[in-house]
Amino acid sequence: MIQSFRNILAIPELRQRVFYTFGLLAVFRIGANIPTPGVNSAAVLEFFQSLQGSFFGFVDLFSGGALSQMTIFALGIMPYISSSIILQLLTVVWPYLERLKKEGDLGRKKITQYTRYGTILLSIVQSMSIAFVLESTTSPSGASFVDTPGLSFRLMTVLTLTTGTAFLMWLGEQITERGIGNGISLIIFAGIAVSLPTALITTFQQLEAGSLNLLTLALLAALMVAVTAFVVLMESGQRRIPVQYAKRVVGRKLYGGQSTHLPIRVNTAGVIPVIFASSIIMFPQTITSFITHPWAQAVSDALAWGMPLYNLVYVGGIIFFCYFYTAIIFNPEDVADNMRKHGGFVPGIRPGKRTAQYIDDILTRLTLIGAVYLAAVAMLPQFLISGFKVATIPLIGPYLDSMLPLWITEGLGVTFFFGGTSLLILVGVSMDTVRQIESQLVMRHYEGFIKGGRVKARRFV
Repeated sequence: MIQSFRNILAIPELRQRVFYTFGLLAVFRIGANIPTPGVNSAAVLEFFQSLQGSFFGFVDLFSGGALSQMTIFALGIMPYISSSIILQLLTVVWPYLERLKKEGDLGRKKITQYTRYGTILLSIVQSMSIAFVLESTTSPSGASFVDTPGLSFRLMTVLTLTTGTAFLMWLGEQITERGIGNGISLIIFAGIAVSLPTALITTFQQLEAGSLNLLTLALLAALMVAVTAFVVLMESGQRRIPVQYAKRVVGRKLYGGQSTHLPIRVNTAGVIPVIFASSIIMFPQTITSFITHPWAQAVSDALAWGMPLYNLVYVGGIIFFCYFYTAIIFNPEDVADNMRKHGGFVPGIRPGKRTAQYIDDILTRLTLIGAVYLAAVAMLPQFLISGFKVATIPLIGPYLDSMLPLWITEGLGVTFFFGGTSLLILVGVSMDTVRQIESQLVMRHYEGFIKGGRVKARRFV
């Protein structure tokens, strides 16, 4: 491991990229501690501490605690993700965006520009919503969130939070372009990672106070290790399709004739579906906060953390975006066409359309496995914190609530955000970043973090 870090420092370009990434992440953490003007940060923090284990705590996790402290980065990077979702969905149904997507770099730059415009628009809407909520809410002790409410405070809040999100969007793009790894994912990663030490300290304080016994802590630690191992297994799992290349004579040289494989990951979409589904749930809650009509409040309550509709939308969103995002980044027809052009074929499968159909069938089955895995891991925190509120399900809810044990309907009462979405993002982003560093090291004939100089993958047959 020490030698691997020395190898990174020995390559000037890689060293510069790594330090550049750490520098911009440090800027993000500094900004996450600058309070929004006119807001009583202590009162807001007290309010969020009373809501630990709720949906607000889940949203605060993605901002690295910036929302609970109401800093200039309170919105985090979620408006950018929401805008990306909207643009990708519109690409499927709007011919103009579909043509832009096929125009190469120029079209992608245009779509990125539209995504930025959408980010600013969503940031303005969400920051205005936050301003109204801050003016109308007090802490559990009765302290006001805003010292001087009014139009000036609302405009200042909109300007501050929107600018903060735009700056985070720029940081993410700079990390992707000049640093190492995916910038947006690394910003979310940094926000979650910085919350883990505090969560661990809180857990040990509960152990000392007697609210958490040693046996429960040991079981949670074992569960954490098991879930981590399961996530690593699934993230590195892949199906290898055998590919044979025919021999070709070009001039005086003989090409091809070798056997290789086409790797298809079990979780091709990565952690993007979980982030997208979380963003989708946040959007209607933001809209309903502007409306005082009873039906708007009913929608907001139905989409609250732990409610059946929330679980249905969340799991359904993860499954949908697994297939949707996989279809965007992996096109079986293009893969089959490229194989045919280079003289490659799958043994027993006719090149061209039949090969594309064969790859698509395998990809569909693997995506289903990956979607179920993502949904199960993402729902784990709710099970640990508050359980599944089945009593509100129409018709059969009361019967299920009386039949199921309390550890399912009320959870285990764990206040630490253990496993689930946070662990999924941490492990997924870490592995993706390590892969990029590995490729840089191996390309320059250096040994990487894993023996043999590469991240080994599990084979799913």
